[in-house]
Amino acid sequence: MNLLITGGRVVDPSQRLDAKADVLITDDTICEVGKKLKSPAETIDASGLVIVPGFIDLHTHLREPGQEHKETIATGTRAAVAGGYTAVCAMANTIPPNDERAVTEMIIAEAARNGACRVYPIGAVSKGLKGEELAELADLRSAGCVAVSDDGKPVTNPQLMRRALEYGAMLRMPIVAHEEDPHLTDGGVMHEGFYSTLLGLTGIPAASEETMVARDVILAQMTRAHLHIAHLSTSGAVQTIRTARKAGVHVTCEVAPHHIALTDETVQSFSTNLKMNPPLRSDDHRRAVIEAIADGTVDAIATDHAPHHFDEKNVEFDLRHSRFATSGSCAKRSSTFRG
Repeated sequence: MNLLITGGRVVDPSQRLDAKADVLITDDTICEVGKKLKSPAETIDASGLVIVPGFIDLHTHLREPGQEHKETIATGTRAAVAGGYTAVCAMANTIPPNDERAVTEMIIAEAARNGACRVYPIGAVSKGLKGEELAELADLRSAGCVAVSDDGKPVTNPQLMRRALEYGAMLRMPIVAHEEDPHLTDGGVMHEGFYSTLLGLTGIPAASEETMVARDVILAQMTRAHLHIAHLSTSGAVQTIRTARKAGVHVTCEVAPHHIALTDETVQSFSTNLKMNPPLRSDDHRRAVIEAIADGTVDAIATDHAPHHFDEKNVEFDLRHSRFATSGSCAKRSSTFRG
């Protein structure tokens, strides 16, 4: 490829660059960034557009192995590239789960054969995602996992989470936490508040997320491990992370686009495309998340891409199977039913 991209706003944080400039690509390599470049290469006018390095998605569910009727590594990575992503992290809740070396190696091999972008596997914290016994974290790490997570399920056992964090610290590998107290969430299908009362639907309180974030921050402080909070969605969780950072706790977090753009008010349509976990929150939580992005509390925006089959969503909103979410490319399953 020989290509000259002109007139765009070039943003590259690694180079501390944010300026209008041209980008020259020669033999598939970016060889020059500067003003008014000249080249016989094909030219694209990017005036009014932003030119950035390839995005990295920290949170996706590529569904392979075991759920290829929803998506494969090949189709999922092609979708990622179409959205500007050149690397994705793939969560462990496949069938079978990525809780052992063989599954990790299969994902890496399939990505090398048919993937359109880089795929970084995230292994399971617990065997079978059951939250009862630690997976072989060191083996997963050596096989190629960049982190571990039971995402889709919370690690409810604090002793298991403590041990996972201790191993994570030793292996220099983050523990990615799906923060949800299943006892507080049980039966809920949307955010608990004005609209859940108005619609007569069982709510999921913000405290379900906030109590687990607080617990895991304490454990991360005790173990001096790297805790990463997945799909953060509440103001209380944001404040806990701010406080923890000031105390020197190694905690990072991500938010998903739907929690930035939408609120529980939209659930009045009863569209199951708006059903996800964590649920769409009220506007005060949404504004708190946006503020956390602006002030740097939030480290990344991750899609939480998690496709589902049409039939799994084409049901009434308060049926348990409709807790699968397909909110565009940033969909999410519930903790009760996972794809």
